[in-house]
Amino acid sequence: FHPSSQNSYDAANSGGSNLGPTNPALADRLKKDGDTFRKDNPDFNGPIPADAITTSGSGLDPEITPANASAQAARVAKARGASTDAVQSLVAANTQGRDLGVLGEPRVNVLKLNMALDQAYPIKK
Repeated sequence: FHPSSQNSYDAANSGGSNLGPTNPALADRLKKDGDTFRKDNPDFNGPIPADAITTSGSGLDPEITPANASAQAARVAKARGASTDAVQSLVAANTQGRDLGVLGEPRVNVLKLNMALDQAYPIKK
């Protein structure tokens, strides 16, 4: 699974875009990132989760939304030689609820999820 909109945890990739909501360059980047997401996840047909193509201030978030993780599940399952249902189960097992039941949003810790995938379905080299 990819954190935020990055393809790695390389801190050199950290930093916001500084593009405002009325800047046409932002719309162009979002369209390009959406096209890339669709290309990378061809089995996903739903609306692209916002956090799959947008970034926070650093762009290196350790967590993604459950919708983003689910959207990537078929691609990850193929890469790992697992079923999509098995990957979705690991997504569910690594989804944290709202803090104190009311604060924040449900989220998936990408590092913990990837570690669980490594244990259950290691990538063969």
